[in-house]
Amino acid sequence: MKANKNVRFSEDTSAQVGIGTLIIFIAMVLVAAVAAAVLIQTSGVLQQRAQQTGSEATQEVSSNIDIKNIEGIRAANGDELTNTVDMLRLQLGLQSGSSPVDLNQLVVTITDGSSTNTLTYTDGNDPASEFGGENGNLERLQTTDGATDLFAVREIRDEDESFSQENPVMNTGDLVNMYISTASEEANTENHQINIDGEDFPTENSESGLTLDPRTEVGIVMTPEAGAISQASFITPSTYGVTDIVSLYP
Repeated sequence: MKANKNVRFSEDTSAQVGIGTLIIFIAMVLVAAVAAAVLIQTSGVLQQRAQQTGSEATQEVSSNIDIKNIEGIRAANGDELTNTVDMLRLQLGLQSGSSPVDLNQLVVTITDGSSTNTLTYTDGNDPASEFGGENGNLERLQTTDGATDLFAVREIRDEDESFSQENPVMNTGDLVNMYISTASEEANTENHQINIDGEDFPTENSESGLTLDPRTEVGIVMTPEAGAISQASFITPSTYGVTDIVSLYP
């Protein structure tokens, strides 16, 4: 018969409480804090970029100039009309939902297939020039650099009175006329005048380098500061007839 044996289990309730354990614990806390800070900062930057990208994308698709129609105006020497279109009058508005468009920042490119002009806005109130007043912008087009480098604008409808020559910003519902000189060599002679909205403007010294004869293919591109570009392409009629106003587009 075997004798009973007493079995004892040792109990060790002590733990590591030294400086090494404390350092490891603090290091883990610091690493977690740094990782959390990096994640928070990264998420904030990504959110800002996403908001900016979304805003820019919305503006790109919502700022659209609507070219409603284009008319050509011929210069005249007395009762004799030129055989070319010497001024374009474009009626412009904004498409539904469009953001405001600053015409000061608009760049217009026009080509007749042989020559191309790149145009920017003029209000005609250049302190270094003699042009000013109600017709200063149109008078400015009747100069060599004005005909090749500038376009002019007059408002037709501006219910909120936000559009002015000094601050040409179009809002939804506004309607304006844009004028682009296409004066040819034929119109750039003495005694030729062009009638714009009931006012006569001499075309001498205003050659644009463009020649809009009958059956000329014309392309116009409008590039705003922000938003989609607007384009219009047309071919001038086979004959201009005996009128000084020619319908060109649409």
